[in-house]
Amino acid sequence: MTCTRCRVPVHTQFASPELVGAIVEGGLDPAEDPGWARSGAASPAEYARWAGHLCGMTCLRMALGAGAPPLFALRDGALAYDAYTEDADGVIRGLVYAPFVRYVSEAHGLDAAVHRHLSPAGLLGLLDAGQRVMASVHYGIRHPDRPAPGRGGHLVLVTSRTADGEGVHFHNPSGTSADTRAAELPLTVFERFFAGRGVSLPGGAPGRAAGA
Repeated sequence: MTCTRCRVPVHTQFASPELVGAIVEGGLDPAEDPGWARSGAASPAEYARWAGHLCGMTCLRMALGAGAPPLFALRDGALAYDAYTEDADGVIRGLVYAPFVRYVSEAHGLDAAVHRHLSPAGLLGLLDAGQRVMASVHYGIRHPDRPAPGRGGHLVLVTSRTADGEGVHFHNPSGTSADTRAAELPLTVFERFFAGRGVSLPGGAPGRAAGA
């Protein structure tokens, strides 16, 4: 999937973008996604179990650009670094930031950094320095016109400031439409969903419209 104003590819954590809404809001079993094999999963069952946890890997895949590995290949790499863990009862935990940063540095050559306390102003500063930011937000950000149900629990890739400097462009792995997958919001609205933490990744040249 592409975005005409984007230099960063737009990907979803589910293999069929047109089915994201049905999966995340309509109760469709991800195993019914006919595109599951494109993710690199070994089976529909593995895809269904993991895809909902792979917003971070989708952000990484977008940041890596054209030629990035399939989603589940990135998942395998992150697992090897304990950026995801599984409890004895099978509960999936992650994304864990510190081992994720080691993974992307050693496996993909990206100079990433963890930001455990990141203000909105700090987020803009990273963008102005040419970074992209995997920001922790509530998945309800796909409905910015509604009250924010909370902050954090989902990752989006923030790519640049908006042209007026007062907002941010971001790519949402669980966006249910073209406008919510490659989105822009005033910073004051984005902040309502933002948990104040994330991971920065090297991006394009500094500037307000770069890499949107």
